[in-house]
Amino acid sequence: MQFQCSGFGRDEAELKIKFHVNQSVCIYPVYINSKKTIAEGRRIAAEKAVENPTCSEIHNVLGAAGMNAVCENKLHPREWNRDWQFRGRVRVQLKKEDGSLCNEQFSSRKELMLYVAEMIPKLKSRTQKSGTGEQNSQQSDGSKKNKKKKK
Repeated sequence: MQFQCSGFGRDEAELKIKFHVNQSVCIYPVYINSKKTIAEGRRIAAEKAVENPTCSEIHNVLGAAGMNAVCENKLHPREWNRDWQFRGRVRVQLKKEDGSLCNEQFSSRKELMLYVAEMIPKLKSRTQKSGTGEQNSQQSDGSKKNKKKKK
């Protein structure tokens, strides 16, 4: 099956991969978000969770791991913010039609979530953002030092 992340504006019926309910699991970004509490929907330990993951990041990590996954334009019931960046869930095929695992590395949804949370910080988009943030903070520190010297 192909890995496709729906553009949310396109017809989902043409992009959606049909998985049987017993074969697939859904992962919402809130499940692995370190900024959320357990009451707000986080499902893994805060130390292992990621800050503000997106549906596309989860989809990219699972695609690289060789899993069949598709993005869906859905919103977690406990998510109060209806902004586009918080929308989406990823449906992942965990088992084949005969009941055997698609990938022996992931036997449960919790193992899958822990793997995704471990791999998202290693994505190029995340490493590039953190590098530019450090440069900006260094530049602002330098300007503060100059202002103090002028006084």
